[in-house]
Amino acid sequence: MNNFSIARRGFLAGSAVLTAWPHSGWAEAAPVRGGSLRISVDQAASVLNPLLSRVNPEYLVAELLYSGLTRLTEAMTAEPDLAASWSANDDLTEWTFRLRPNLVFHDGSPCTAKDVAASFAVILDPQMASPGRTNVGPIASVEAKDTQTAVFHLTAPYADMPIALSYSNARVIPASYANAAGMEGLASKAVGTGPFTLVSFAPDREIVVARNPHYYAAPRPYLDRVEVMVYPDPTAQASALIAGDTDLMASTVPAEYRRLAAARGVKALRVPSGQFLNVNMRCDQKPFDDTRVRQALALTVSRPDMVGFVADGYGTPGNDTPISPAYPYYDRLPLREPDIRRAKMLLAAAGYPNGLDLTLIASDTPATRTELGVALSAMAQPAGFQINVQTMPHATYLAQVWKKGKFYVGFYNMQPTMDAIYQLLYTSDSAWNETHWNNRQFDALVTAARQTESVEKRRSLYDQAQVLQRNGVPSVIPVFFDLLAAEREWVAGYALNPRGAVFRLDYVSLGAGAPKR
Repeated sequence: MNNFSIARRGFLAGSAVLTAWPHSGWAEAAPVRGGSLRISVDQAASVLNPLLSRVNPEYLVAELLYSGLTRLTEAMTAEPDLAASWSANDDLTEWTFRLRPNLVFHDGSPCTAKDVAASFAVILDPQMASPGRTNVGPIASVEAKDTQTAVFHLTAPYADMPIALSYSNARVIPASYANAAGMEGLASKAVGTGPFTLVSFAPDREIVVARNPHYYAAPRPYLDRVEVMVYPDPTAQASALIAGDTDLMASTVPAEYRRLAAARGVKALRVPSGQFLNVNMRCDQKPFDDTRVRQALALTVSRPDMVGFVADGYGTPGNDTPISPAYPYYDRLPLREPDIRRAKMLLAAAGYPNGLDLTLIASDTPATRTELGVALSAMAQPAGFQINVQTMPHATYLAQVWKKGKFYVGFYNMQPTMDAIYQLLYTSDSAWNETHWNNRQFDALVTAARQTESVEKRRSLYDQAQVLQRNGVPSVIPVFFDLLAAEREWVAGYALNPRGAVFRLDYVSLGAGAPKR
């Protein structure tokens, strides 16, 4: 068995240390114990079962109530959660996770490796339909070797295993609930090992949790209570924070962000992310089966202008890969610049000397999909592309266009690793193979990187993969969005995570000026 160390594999998978790394918020002030935090979210947290959660408010609630084996840091590395340490065999096909001692669920029962194995059996069961099933790595089975040791047997070598196990749905539930009846029971109650316990659950209005006195990481959490408050209207949500009725906004939109940044007593928060819009083209259907057509379209786009128009200036230019600078293996390739003359030449060489008439489909959620389509239509017209942008309700888009359409605008959050976003969207066997690019050389590079221990070799493989995708253009990806949020000045210890679905409220405390609730 090959033990991990920071020097050897720390960059790849996070260090297998015995305690969690310091949180960046600690530099603000020593945490103060007590108080009630009100955090606002923009939609209902309708699903309480952590293995079935789907959207950020649900991930937030799951994180408050449940733990995984590992956690994702702001640097996109893994740190210990329920697992105190981990190691892998030489070919990365077997991973052993050693649990912290004396872990207990909220109902007082012990949390052991048996519960870990049972939880992952549910996550991997197709009948249970957990979103985590395709995101937790190539797991064949999980064995409880003893009460504190869980062994993951994989179907293939996987260097990102500790990071994959930080996925939002990879939570540990009691083995007694790891069945159909138990999963149904977790729809209305919470039995986790997380930093807080459930007090009340009104998903469309408010979810309240209280400090778990038996949390493994004492003295955390510092807060006595967290109230998750639902504000579907972004203006009302921002006004509540400015008035001091709430303490923290999980997310906001650019227009409200500017108002919040100017408000007295409010701190605006912003972090570059890998969240992106992509213009997907079916590479197995005309006219997009010709690489020159896709390249021509990419050459019409001004990426900095897209950041200004679509992201309102709160973003970074994209280079037609889903990899932003927030990922550790991002390759700083030259940013593609508009070249209308070359775009026309490529279209003509592909057999379209008089240009192309196309219909681009955009869902109405988020509205930035249509904004991107309108901007692309204007930018591409001088090269001979006549693009009609058609917006439709999101439910209709999901039923009729997503994964079926020939030319449409997608929207995706950042994933914990580059391998995860590639396997989600762009490898030939990806879960959502929208473009049908099916580039075997790209697949081989991604597979090799997934199975490679060496940081240097891995970087080289991912560099080559990014070059291939940038040249092949299965999607035009012109912009990445910054994540925006805000907090009152009395909130300490909170930091936006580039992933967006990670919150770490057990590190948060309230300082001077916080209202007594």
